Amino acid sequence: MDKVKPKKHLGQHFLTDLSIAEKIAKAVSGHKGVRKVLEIGPGMGVLTDFLLEANWDLFLVDIDSESIKYLHQKYPTLGDKIIEADYLKMDFSPIMGGPYAVAGNFPYNISSQIFFKILEERNNVTEVVCMLQKEVAQRIASPKGNKDYGILSVLLQAYYDIEYLFTVPPGVFNPPPKVNSGVIRLKRNDLTALDCDEKLFFRVVKQGFGTRRKTLRNSLKALGLSDDLKEDPILDKRAEQLDVQEFVTLTKKLKESWNQ
Repeated sequence: MDKVKPKKHLGQHFLTDLSIAEKIAKAVSGHKGVRKVLEIGPGMGVLTDFLLEANWDLFLVDIDSESIKYLHQKYPTLGDKIIEADYLKMDFSPIMGGPYAVAGNFPYNISSQIFFKILEERNNVTEVVCMLQKEVAQRIASPKGNKDYGILSVLLQAYYDIEYLFTVPPGVFNPPPKVNSGVIRLKRNDLTALDCDEKLFFRVVKQGFGTRRKTLRNSLKALGLSDDLKEDPILDKRAEQLDVQEFVTLTKKLKESWNQ
């Protein structure tokens, strides 16, 4: 089998620059002593080659059956560690059997969904090194007060330390995307749980950014604010002005106001 054809409906842009693939692979650090790595969307294995060279205990998942066939021929020793599946729909905990890192050149059209899935698996996913649309990468790594700062920024920064590593131009892909890409690294922090109701925290963050130009007093109306809480100065702010800790504080205040 010669080559896999990139498929537009799967958002495939295959990396062709080996030095960039090597740089991404080298960014995987084995945070918390983890050796297992799940590569999402390996395509033709450009990044895979360098991950194998570094002796990670590597698993591959791809939704594209043509890629899977190609990968089985290229890496016969990986056997059932090459998985044909939709990462978004599959529970990888039983397959990985404990903590693991995630690596990959994420398809642009589902990169945010991949991160929401990683959040669900946050107690198993110790590290993420990935390439995605630069705009999304910047958003995830963005500090509060920045126009890029949003839902994913807050939720991921609650559980991960995030670094924006480098920018990748369109010309090193087949086919070239219309935008630049960015590579980021997320390392799981030591927090086992937030100091608040985590489900409510997720709701508050999503609701707060739902109408990001409004003050939190207006955007959180639907959650049922008590008269006392409505007077709290934190609600004069907009969602993008709050960091993780301030969202935790707000969540606690909201929960307390319901219980009064």
